[in-house]
Amino acid sequence: MGIFTMLSTTLCLPFFFLCLKTAFSSSLHFCSHEEAAALLQFKTSFPINYTVCYSKTESWKEGIDCCSWDGVSCDNVTGHVIALDLSSDCLSRTFPSNSTLFLLKNLKSLNLSFNDFRLSKIPPEISQFTRLKHLDISYSEFSGQVPAKIAHLSKLVSLNLSNFFSFESDTMVFSSPRNLILETTTLRNLVQNLSEVRELVLSGVDMTSVNPRFFMNLSFSLTTLNLRDCQLRGNFPNSIFRFPNLKNFYLSGSFGKGNLTIDLPSSNWSSPLQQLDLSDMDCGRRLPESIGDLKSLQSLCLSHCNLEGSIPTSIGNLSELTSLELSSNQFSGPILASIGNLRQLTSLYLSGNQFSGPIPASIASIGNLRQLTSLYLFDSQFSGPIPASIGNLSQLIDLSLSSNNFNGQIPSSLANLTQLTFLGLSNNQFSGPIPFHASRFSKLSILDLSYNLLNGTLPPWIFTLPLLEYLYLNHNQFQGQIIQFQQNSLTLLDLSNNKLQGSIPNSIANLVNLNYLGLSSNLFTGLVELDMFSVLQNLETIFLSDINLSLRMNVNANFTLPKLTDVSFSSCNLSEFPNFIRHSNGLQSLVLSKNSIHGNIPEWICEKDDIQVLDLSHNNLIGKIPNCLLKFLLVLNLQANYFDGNIPFGFPEGCELRNLNLHGNQMDGLLPRSLVNCSMLEVLDVGNNSIEDTFPHWLESLPELQVLVLRSNKFHGFVQSTKESPSFPKLRVLDLSSNDFLGPLPLRYMENFKAMMEPHGEDGSPEYMKAPTNSYQYSLVVTWKGFEYELQGILTVFSSIHLSNNMFEGEIPDVIGKLSSLKGLNLSHNNLTVAYLHG
Repeated sequence: MGIFTMLSTTLCLPFFFLCLKTAFSSSLHFCSHEEAAALLQFKTSFPINYTVCYSKTESWKEGIDCCSWDGVSCDNVTGHVIALDLSSDCLSRTFPSNSTLFLLKNLKSLNLSFNDFRLSKIPPEISQFTRLKHLDISYSEFSGQVPAKIAHLSKLVSLNLSNFFSFESDTMVFSSPRNLILETTTLRNLVQNLSEVRELVLSGVDMTSVNPRFFMNLSFSLTTLNLRDCQLRGNFPNSIFRFPNLKNFYLSGSFGKGNLTIDLPSSNWSSPLQQLDLSDMDCGRRLPESIGDLKSLQSLCLSHCNLEGSIPTSIGNLSELTSLELSSNQFSGPILASIGNLRQLTSLYLSGNQFSGPIPASIASIGNLRQLTSLYLFDSQFSGPIPASIGNLSQLIDLSLSSNNFNGQIPSSLANLTQLTFLGLSNNQFSGPIPFHASRFSKLSILDLSYNLLNGTLPPWIFTLPLLEYLYLNHNQFQGQIIQFQQNSLTLLDLSNNKLQGSIPNSIANLVNLNYLGLSSNLFTGLVELDMFSVLQNLETIFLSDINLSLRMNVNANFTLPKLTDVSFSSCNLSEFPNFIRHSNGLQSLVLSKNSIHGNIPEWICEKDDIQVLDLSHNNLIGKIPNCLLKFLLVLNLQANYFDGNIPFGFPEGCELRNLNLHGNQMDGLLPRSLVNCSMLEVLDVGNNSIEDTFPHWLESLPELQVLVLRSNKFHGFVQSTKESPSFPKLRVLDLSSNDFLGPLPLRYMENFKAMMEPHGEDGSPEYMKAPTNSYQYSLVVTWKGFEYELQGILTVFSSIHLSNNMFEGEIPDVIGKLSSLKGLNLSHNNLTVAYLHG
C-alpha cells in the first residue's frame, strides 16, 4: 500500500509542476496595465451613447483583461495588444494628435474605417506604429494632406486610405467630397518603402499632382491596387498588367472626361488578374483580342471608355467571368454569339452602345447564360423580336431592354422569369396585349412597359401583384375600362397617354401608398369628385390633364394632401381653384390650364412661396397680375386670359424667372425694365397685347434668352443695338411681327445670332425646353400661313424669325444666309428689297 502511495505521488509531481508552469504562462496573456489604460483613455476621447449606437468599446471596462475586449486582439505569448478593429464603431469627434492610441507600440493591425473624425488631419504620429502591417482608416472623414511620415510604415502589407464614394445612374451622378490629398513626394517615398505591400487602396484620394508612372515602382508582391476616382492625369503605364501577382486592379477616370488614359496591351498580359475595372478611362479605340488571355478574370468593367468596333471574339474565352460591364461605349455590329460561352456570368451590362440587329438567339448565345441575375441591354439599338431563349435565364432578377428597336409581341417565354424584381421594356415598338403570363411575376417591384405600341385592355391581375411598387404603362394604346384597383404596395402608377375609357373607379382609394398618379391624356369621361383622393395621404404628384373629365370639389369636403408637390388639372372643366390646393403647403408646380376658371387670381397664391411653376393659361381670369408672383416663380404662364393694366414692374434683383408667358391678354403700358434682373430668363412672350414701347434693346444683357416674342403689340421705332458688340447669342426664336417697327432690318443683331448659325440635332434625339425642376414643357404660339398654332413643346432645335407686318425697309442682308438652322423666316408685308444671299 505504501509503495503504491509513493509511486502515485512520484507520478503526480511532474504533472503538478506542469500545471504550475501552464498557470504561470497563462498569466502572461493578460495585457499590460499601461496598454489597458491607454485604450480606456482613448475610449473617453469619443463619448458614445450606447443606447442608440452599438460600439465595441462598450465592453471596455476596468478590471477586465483588455485582451477579451471586443475589437482587441493580443499576442498569445507576450499579451501585448497587436490588433485593434474599431471599424463602424460610432467614433465621432476630432481625432486627437496626442491620442493615447499611439502608446500601443506593438500594434500590427489597426482598423478605424467608417467612423467620423470630423475632417481631422491624419496625425503624423501614426508613424510610431513601426510594426504595423495592416492599416485601414478608410471612409472616416480624415482630410488634408496625407502626412509624409506615413512612408515610415515600411512593414505595411495592406494600406487603405479611401475616403470617396461615387456612383452614376441614368439620371444623376452622386459623389461624396474628396478630403484627402496625396502629394508626389509622399507617394514616391511610400512606394519606395513599401517593399512588402500586397494591398494598396487609395480610391478617392486627390492625386492631381501625381505622375502615374510612380506606381510602377511598387513591389511585385502587389495583389490589389485600387485608384478609383483619384483625379490622376496623363498616361498610366500599361506595364502594370505585367505585375506577376496582381489580381485586383481598379483604375477609373472622372466620368468620361478623358483626363487619364491607359493603353491596353495587345499581348503579354502576364498578371493573374481576377478583377479589372477601368471605367471612365480612355483605353484607346479598340478592345484588343488579347483580353481573352486573362483566363482567371472574374469581373471586367470597361464602361464609359469610348471603345468602338466589335467586341472581340476572344471574350468568350473568359470562362471564369461572373460580371461583364461594357456599357456606354461605341461598340457596334451584332452582339457576339461567343458571349454565350460565359456560363458563369451573373451580371451582363452592355447598355448604351451601337449594336445592330437582333440579340443572338442560338443555343450557344445569350440564352445559355443560365446563372445571370442581371441583364442590362438598354439603349443599344438592338432590333427584331426578343429571342425566346431569354426565357431560359430563370435566375434573372433585373432585366432591362428599354430604349431599343425591339418589335413584335412580348414573348411568352418570359413567363419563366419568376424571380424578376425589375422588368424594363420601355421605348421600343412592342405591340399586342400584355401577355397573361406576366401575372406569375409575384416578386416584381418595377414594371416599365411605357412608350410602346401595346394595346388591348389592362388585365386585372396587373393591379394585384403583391410587391409591385412602380408601374409604368404610359404612352401606349391601351383601351377599355379600368375594372378595379386593389390595395397593394403601388407607390407610382402612370397610365397617361393611352385610350382608356369610362370613369376613374372609386377603388383608386385603395392605393393608400401611392405618391405618383398619372392618368393624363386618356378618354375618360364623367364627373370626378376630387374628394375621392382624400385618403391618398402619401400623394405627391397628381396628373389628370386632358382626359375629358369634369372635376368637382364637394362643397362640404375639407381635406388636405400634406405631401402634395405637383398638380396638373389641365382641360378638366374646372370653374374654380380646388380648395385642397390652398391647404397644400409644399406645392411646387400647379398647372390648371385650359379650364373655365374665372375671376381674379386668389390672394392665397401669394402664400405659396414654394411654387416654382404656375400655369393658369387659357382660362377666364381677369384683373391685375399680382406683384407677389414675381418673387419666387421659375415659370409663369398666364397666356390667353383677360388680364389688363401694366405688367408688374417689380422684378426683384436675383430674380430666378426662366419663362414669362403673357401672350394673348390685354396688357398695356411699357415693358418693365426690371426684367433685366431675371438673368436666367429663357423665354419672354408678351405677344398679342397692347404694349406700347420701343424695342427693348436692354434685353441684350440677358445671356440665356432663347425665345423673344413681341408680336401684335404697339411697339415702334428702330430695332437697333445701343452697344458696339450686341448680344442675343442664344436667341433662336424672334417674333416682332405686326408692330410698327421701321428702318433697316437689325443687321447687327443678326450677325450675332450664333444659335441660329449652328446645326442642331445631330447628336441624338432633339429635346424640349422645360422647367429645370420638373418635366413641365414650355409652349409657344407660332404663325404659319396666316394661322396661329400653339406648340405644346419648344424643341431645342427650333429656330425662326418673324418680322412681317412692320415698316422695315432697305435690302435683306446676306447674313440671313448664314442662319443655317432656321426652320421659319417671314419678312413679308414690309418695304424690303432682295439682294444676293450668300450661303
